[in-house]
Amino acid sequence: MPGYRELARDREFRALFVAHAVSVAGDQFARVALTVHVYDRTASAGLTALTYALTFLPDLLGGPLLAGLADRFARRRVMVATDLIRAALLLVMAVPLLPLWALAALLVLVQLAGAPHGAARAALLPQILPDQRYPLGQAVLSTVTQAAQVAGFLTGGALVAWLGPGPVLIADAVTFAVSATLAGTFLHHRAAPHSPHLRAWPADLVGGARLVWDDRQLRALVALACVSGFYIVGEALAAPYAAQLGAGPAAVGSIFGAYAAGAAAGMLLLARLSEEQQLRAMPWLAIAACAVLVPAALRPGLPLSLGLFALSGAASAYHLVANTRFVRAVPDASRGQAFGLAVTALRVSQGAGIALAGLAAETLPAHQVAAAAGALGVLAAGGAAALWWLSAEPSPSDGPSPSDAASQSGGRDGR
Repeated sequence: MPGYRELARDREFRALFVAHAVSVAGDQFARVALTVHVYDRTASAGLTALTYALTFLPDLLGGPLLAGLADRFARRRVMVATDLIRAALLLVMAVPLLPLWALAALLVLVQLAGAPHGAARAALLPQILPDQRYPLGQAVLSTVTQAAQVAGFLTGGALVAWLGPGPVLIADAVTFAVSATLAGTFLHHRAAPHSPHLRAWPADLVGGARLVWDDRQLRALVALACVSGFYIVGEALAAPYAAQLGAGPAAVGSIFGAYAAGAAAGMLLLARLSEEQQLRAMPWLAIAACAVLVPAALRPGLPLSLGLFALSGAASAYHLVANTRFVRAVPDASRGQAFGLAVTALRVSQGAGIALAGLAAETLPAHQVAAAAGALGVLAAGGAAALWWLSAEPSPSDGPSPSDAASQSGGRDGR
């Protein structure tokens, strides 16, 4: 079995690892900065949550319409171009006294640019790490994502309290510039998978949607991913939740960081299990990620609340299993588009959950909203788990599913 040393020796993976970690940490700087900035200017839990939701909702368009760029153009070029676009937009966002509507519009553009970047990175990783190294590399990237979020959230809260939102947004722009430099310098050029026979853009979109919809396992994996729209509510209400406990911006970063720290720990533990054990645990972890938020109804103090959020984050590590299973089941030529569609469903569920939680928090205490979201999430996760269990039972009238065919044949790129 390949180990971490083999990954560390891979020049391309090292560059992808560092670039991803740096940009993720910078993103959390900006997320804390915007959350605190909007809450300070409006004192509205609803507007704060809606601003946070804007970091997810653009995937409604960006996922289906832009993720396919990762299948139509060289993926390294897509990553570099989108990193530079996001850096430029964040520098504009840092302009002092920018109206809230302008900040919101720029934030939407930043997130739109992120859709093809994430699809290109997800589609490129199995090419950089073929065969048995891919699951390990995916686990490492997912874990560093959570660790970078912890560092970014905790550092971001302190930096916002010290410097204010503007310099923190500039720091985020710098991280994207660094990411673009690393990707452009160290990643090998690979031709677009569709070249020289490109399909029309609508055909890419329809084909990717049909691929996901016709596969029962892929549908179930997307449903499990969408459960995050419930347990993410604690993050969405971080600013009003902290304010109700008499805490400041540093506590907002701690709430964000608790989720990410829990997820990092959960991924490390989950990676030690066999693939069969991971798949068996996945639906139960989706249920647990929501269930642990229900005690928030008792309005625990900040330390206990952070513990609940950390446990929810640890259980959310099931996304590592779902993501790896999904990406390996999809042929390389459609991987960017299919991944973008899955991310669209995930982000839209998260954005809708955040927006509804923000509206509810206008009339109810934040801790009650978080608990209610956890209770509803248990029901939703139970339904998604049932879909997953049913997808594992072959129907006599069914032929082999696309995911089964992909796993048996190894896909187009030999896995």
